[in-house]
Parts: sequence; C-alpha cells; structure tokens
Amino acid sequence: MKHTEENIIHGIAAAPGLVIAPAYLFYKETEEVKPESITDSQEAIQNLDAALWQSKKELKKIFELAVDKLGERRAAIFEAQIMILDDPILIDNIKKRIINEKKVPEFIVYDEISKYQKIMNESLEPYMKERSHDIEDIKNRIIRNLKKKKWQSRITNDVVVVSHTISPSDTVLFTRVNVKGYVTDLGGLTSHAAIVARSLNIPAVVGLHGQTSRIHEGDLLVVDGFHGDVVINPTEAQLNHYKNRLEVLNKYDAELLELRNKPALTTDGKEIKLMANLDITAEIDILIQNGANGIGLLRTEQIFEEYEVFPEEEEQYQVYKSLAEKVYPENIIIRAFDIGGDKVLPVDLHEPNPFLGWRGIRLLLDNPYLFKKQIKAVLRASVNKNVMFMLPMISSISEIRKSKKIIEECKLELEHEGVKYDNNIKIGIMVEIPSAAVMANVFAQEVDFISIGTNDLIQYLLAVDRGNEIVSKYYQEFHPSVIKTLHYIIKEGKRENTFISMCGEMAADPYAVPLLVGLGLDSLSVSPATIPLLKKIIRNISFKDAEELANECLTYPTEEEVSSCLRKFFKDKLQNTLQNLF
Repeated sequence: MKHTEENIIHGIAAAPGLVIAPAYLFYKETEEVKPESITDSQEAIQNLDAALWQSKKELKKIFELAVDKLGERRAAIFEAQIMILDDPILIDNIKKRIINEKKVPEFIVYDEISKYQKIMNESLEPYMKERSHDIEDIKNRIIRNLKKKKWQSRITNDVVVVSHTISPSDTVLFTRVNVKGYVTDLGGLTSHAAIVARSLNIPAVVGLHGQTSRIHEGDLLVVDGFHGDVVINPTEAQLNHYKNRLEVLNKYDAELLELRNKPALTTDGKEIKLMANLDITAEIDILIQNGANGIGLLRTEQIFEEYEVFPEEEEQYQVYKSLAEKVYPENIIIRAFDIGGDKVLPVDLHEPNPFLGWRGIRLLLDNPYLFKKQIKAVLRASVNKNVMFMLPMISSISEIRKSKKIIEECKLELEHEGVKYDNNIKIGIMVEIPSAAVMANVFAQEVDFISIGTNDLIQYLLAVDRGNEIVSKYYQEFHPSVIKTLHYIIKEGKRENTFISMCGEMAADPYAVPLLVGLGLDSLSVSPATIPLLKKIIRNISFKDAEELANECLTYPTEEEVSSCLRKFFKDKLQNTLQNLF
C-alpha cells in the first residue's frame, strides 16, 4: 500500500506486526474542579482520607498486575506512585490548607499537586517531564475518588487503542483485555506504549502528531507495525490486501518458530550470531522462546529508568546476575550507563546541544564513583564467564584506556574483598561516532569486541536528527557514506580479529540483512521478536551472493542506487521465500 492514499496515516513503526480491528478511542478523563467553599473541614478531611485509601488500593492492584505482566523492576514505578500517596509533607500540607482555606478537598489536591507538576514540567530533563505525566495520573485518581466516581473507560476485548498518549498504568490495564494494537499521537521508540507493545508482541504505531483526530470510535483500522502505517476504514481492495498478508503472516509465524533451535547459517555455511537487545527484563521470555544467541545489548539505563536515583551496586548485581544466569551458556553484553543527551542525568543540567554534550563515557569518567559501582556489579555477575562489558560513546583511545584502568582498579578492590569474578571478562566499545569509526583500526587493538550503534552513527555521520520532522528524510541508512563507513569499521576490526556486531535499528531491517552479512558482520543484535525473521533470511542466502551484493553496493554514489540494488536482490533471492510479506 502506498502512503499517499488518503485514508492512510504514517507514524513511527514502534512494534512489528499486523492487525485488523476496530478502534477504541481512549481519553484520559479530567475532572473539573472549582474553589468552592465548605463549612465542615473535618468531614472534608475524612473524605480525603477515604479517597487516598481507595487510590492506594487501586494502585496496589495495578502494581500486582504489572509484576505479573512486566516483572518486578518495571512495576517499581507503581510502588513510587503509592509512596507519593503516603508522603507526609504533601498530605499534611493538603489537610492544613483544607482547614485554613475552607475549600473543597478536590480543589486543594488539584492545586497542591499541580505545583509539583509545574516544577517537573519546567525541568530541561525529558525524564522529569515524563514523570510529571505519572503525577497527573495520581492527581486525577485522587480527585475522581473524592467525587466517588468510577472509571468509565470500559474497554472491550480485541480493539486497537487509539490515544493522544498512554501512561504506564494504562498500558498495564490494557494487558487484561487482549488489546490488539496501539496507535498514539505522542511517543517514540522508547515511550511506554512502544516498549510494552514490543515486549508483548502487540503491533504499534506511535508519533502520529495529532493525526489520530481523524479516527472515530469503531472505525476499522489496519495497524501495520512493520511500516508504521495506519489505514482508516480500508477499502475493499485494501482490506483484501491486508487480510491476505495477515493470513500469510499467521502461517509464517508457525513456520518461523520451527527454526528456533537452528543456527542462522547461510546456504554455504557462514554462521551469523543472532542476539537480542533487551529494554525491559520481561522481554527475556520472548528472547529465549525465539532462540536468541544471548543478549547483544543490555541497555542498563532503560532497565533502571524507573529509579529516582541511581541503583546501588547490590541492586545492579542482582539484575545482571539474574539475566546472565537465564541466558547461560550464551553471552550477555552489558552496556555501561549511556546517560546524558536525551536520557536521564544525575543532575538537571542545561546544555546548548546535549547530543554533543556530557553523555555516555564522558559522564562516567567524570563520575568514577558512579562508574565503579556499575563495573563492580558487572564483574560480580561475570563468575560464569558469559558476561561482556561495553563502553558507550567512545571518541578517543584515551577514553578506552582510562576506562580499562578503572576496571582494573575495580578488579583489585574485589580481590581484596575476596569476591570472585571473571578476570578475563571481555571489554568492548560502541562505535557510534565518526571519530571512532575512523579510528576503528587503532581502537580494535585495545578491545575484544566492537558493536556498531547505527542509530547514532548515522545521525552524526549525516548531521541529521532523525526525530526532527523537517530533516528526518535526510536520515538514510543506505547512504553511500554509511555503507562505506560500515565496510571500513568491519574490515579494520577483522584485521585485528575483533568480534564485530551491530545493535542499531539497521540490523533489524530485512532489506539490510543480506548487505550486512556480505560486509562481514559476525553478529546482529535486534529486538527479540525480530529474530525468527532474520534467521529465515540468513538461512536462504549464500555468503558468496551477499559478499557480491555488498561489493556492488559499495560502488554506487547515491542512496537511491544502493536501495534499488538491495530491493532487487531481495526480490530475486528472497521474495518467494518470504511469501511477499514485505
């Protein structure tokens, strides 16, 4: 289907899959509050206590469901919400104002909690802004309970949820009613809706920027999570097209699962390791179910994003140890906190251009106490010798050497404490900055493995912010400079016998896979749900053909010619095998 058709809107493909189901428009109910006067302040306080008790009871139920669906770590965000309801300063302040001002408690609650939200919204840190939505959820919940109103949004089964935005508690509640898909105006690949949808294998399209207003309750929707398309009330021809694709997909899913225990081996015997990127711990089940060769990227900052402060060494150790044991004997690559830029910072820092600022390894080296806590937790989890440690945002060799020096210090400290660890733990780097790509031959001599982070590398290489709608069309993964840079990194890394992997979104693009195999990558690390499809592709191409394809692509001067070459290869060699799914 072409995106130019009038009933098709296009957003970010946040979770792969295809679904056809009616729309359910999900609105956040906001209660109107007025500063009405009261005469009996004691009765008002009793009503407040009852509303707080009811809100706590509701959140505890959500917490229990979240533990079941998403795991304890992810569910911790609801514990934090419950703690707000027990905050003595907040509650005492509200009660004092009710007595002194003689206003209805819902107005005082609204006014008092809004002050907190205002402070968080004014923060320059996106994480704090995100948390202000959680506070909004609590505020509305207390006010609704003060008014003794039930939650009116009863969702029927088997619908596509359409919303401006979705909170963590919404996503957890939706898991009870067999939601078929998510469509939202706000959100990117790391939004709550996107992460939960991917974890639960539910197709999702996010970042529609107001286009959901074109959708009405009950409209039939097609959600194409592969391409980021949403079709509103499809024509008969469109419906037949997607129904055929869905039928093929359902048969195909069963066929892909049969590959679970087979290697990703080309027809002429070249094996590619297929590992999984892990954002939330609950994805571990899908990872194991789909036969991944371990975890190729554990984004530790995502795992711990629900904490208000950085987790202690022991808390980190328990998470790393648990995951390492679950994937054993396969490897787990733990990436050091990639904080800064658009991610959570330990301080509210205003930088003119955070993506070029104090982030990744720069921030960790400037905070050795923070860095050492994580290194020691990783080392302690490495006793079974299947843990690898990766350094983010490396731009110079001095950053690698300084990091290795700190790692050695941590080893000595653990030895003095009598703690066991893998003394030969493999240390690697993310190559995601042009300077690291240019220095790949030198850097490869210093480390055991390299993982290419294409999301940032392409942005920095082409000087384009892919989240900026005005220029996002210039973000081109098949730009000749990108292909040549990847070729150089892999060639120079191989010269030093360094293990080379890729963990960016490009690795999950079916059209890119033959090219990446041909360029000589040892491993691809993608979302757990994508692994069976990539395995199918690799098992149906020869390394010889893939090498010829890569060499041909390296000769083209334009992105259009590279794309055309890849699509022709796909059509000639794979289209029948993949049954026209793409």
